This record gives sequence, C-alpha cells and structure tokens, in this order.
Amino acid sequence: MRATVFVSGVLPGDATARLAEDFDVVQADDGVRSSAFVECASRVRAIVALLTDRIDEDLLARAPNLSVVANVAVGVDNIDLDACAARGVVVTNTPDVLTEATADLAFGLLLAAARRICEGDRLVRAGGWTGWTPTFMLGQPVHGMTLGIVGLGRIGRAMARRARGFGMPVLYHQRERVQEGFERALGATWVPSLDDLCAASDAVTIHVPLTDATRHLFDAPRLARMRPGSVLVNTSRGPIVDEAALAQALAAGRPGAAGLDVFEREPAVAPALLERQDVVLTPHIGSADTATRIAMARIAAENVLRLLAGEPALSPVPARQR
Repeated sequence: MRATVFVSGVLPGDATARLAEDFDVVQADDGVRSSAFVECASRVRAIVALLTDRIDEDLLARAPNLSVVANVAVGVDNIDLDACAARGVVVTNTPDVLTEATADLAFGLLLAAARRICEGDRLVRAGGWTGWTPTFMLGQPVHGMTLGIVGLGRIGRAMARRARGFGMPVLYHQRERVQEGFERALGATWVPSLDDLCAASDAVTIHVPLTDATRHLFDAPRLARMRPGSVLVNTSRGPIVDEAALAQALAAGRPGAAGLDVFEREPAVAPALLERQDVVLTPHIGSADTATRIAMARIAAENVLRLLAGEPALSPVPARQR
C-alpha cells in the first residue's frame, strides 16, 4: 500500500508530480487546518508544509503515522520541534537555494527605503509631481553607507558581498565571531554588542531566525540606539521587530526609514506602519523568484522521497535549531 503524503498548497514546478509517482498525494490549497487534512490525517506519513502552517502537538496527535515534516522554507518557527522530536518526526527545511534571492530583495528594500523610490513612484502615479527642484525628495546616499548585519549566516554573507560593490563598510553582530578568513573575504568587522552595531550603522539588516531570544529583538530601547536617518531592513521574520515600537521610532527619526518584507501578524500589517511614507512594504516575497521557489519545492519533495525510502534527508534541521 502506497504511503500518503499531504502537500499543504500549490507548489511551483514538478515537485508534487514527482511525489505522486511514488505516493498517494493529497493536496489542499488551505493548509493543514483544511478538511482535506482532517480526512487523511490518520494515514499521513509525510507533510510538505508551508511557513503558514502551524505544526504543533495538537496536529501531531491527529497524525499518528506521521514521520516527516518537510518545510518549504529555511525558518522552522512554525513547527514545534520538541514535539516532533518526541514523536520521532524528522523535520527538514530548504537552506542554501533561497540565499541569493532573499539577499537581492533585502538590498532592494535598502535602496528603495534610503532613496525613497516607492514614495516617488506613488507621487508620480497620483499626479502629485509638479517638477524638479534641488531640494525635492532628498534621501540618504547608499554608496559608502556603513551596513550593520545582524546574523552573518548564508543570507547575511550574501548581503556583505553586495555591500562591497557599493563601497560600504560592513559591521556584523552575532553571538560568536566567524573565522578571520571569512571576515577578510567579506570585509566585515565583528561588533560584540548589538546596541553598538545599531549606533554605528547607517543601515541595519536583519538575518536571524525567530526564536524566543530574537522575538522583539528590535524593541523601543534598541531602535532608539539607531542613528538618526538610518534605515532598518527586515527580511527574516516579522516578530523580530516590534512593529508598534518601530512606528513610534520612525516618527522620532531613529531610524529614518524602513524596508519590511515580513510582519508580526501576517498578512496583517500594523496600521501605524501603513500610514507612513517612510516605510517600504513587500508581501513576504524574499524568496519569490521562479527558479528559487521551484528549487525549494524540489528540495522538500526530495527530503520526503529519501526519508520514506529509509535514506538520509538532504537537509534535516540541525540539532542547534532544535
């Protein structure tokens, strides 16, 4: 009898078709809380999950034969890893393939926020542009900015590489310093204190996972440490930034602008941020180029294929994330 695999949404490319060659695939457009999952939960061996799915003890209890959760994302904050481990459920993710796409968007948000690109676009479309003047829509120069990177992992390093092309000095903060060779190659300097990094940077970009330790990492006191006129970029997870505190900080000019691809209560966005012209908002599209999303889906499918065949996963979630 073929194993049942639940696919929690429409995936780009051929990943679902590949799974259907070996398994009975049940696909739903509305995730693991759908009636389709309820009907097949007792026999499901693997779930191909999206970051919008909450995989918790309640769900695991309804899926006694589950052995694999393949998350189509790098972050796994939507999954109760302890509960999965207790039940012997292997969790996988999709690292590496979305690094460059996410860094592209993060740098695009930095450019857009600093140079007021989206604000200018809205003005032109609304017919509000009355002509060029020397003081019209002045923004912040990006070339030569000091860039502070919070988390020098794969995406953080990709940001550092992009920064070098803009002549930007790079600072980074994380708990442990990277090897000196990496620092030299990236032109990056470790700053042990996050507050010090905020105070020394013209732009700060966030690239850390959401954990209990990073929730509201950027709260009112930390935002107040940022330079007047600086730029905050977040393409990691929304709850790392306190949105209410950010709106108040922007009103005070610290930071002077922000570029956000993720939000605390997606798809909702704090009304105080929606009202501001100095914030660029995108709908969680950090990895949303076609090739990247196809690659992510294929990796998730390959993890399921391997694990249900008794082989090692391509990308099991490392113990340090558990």
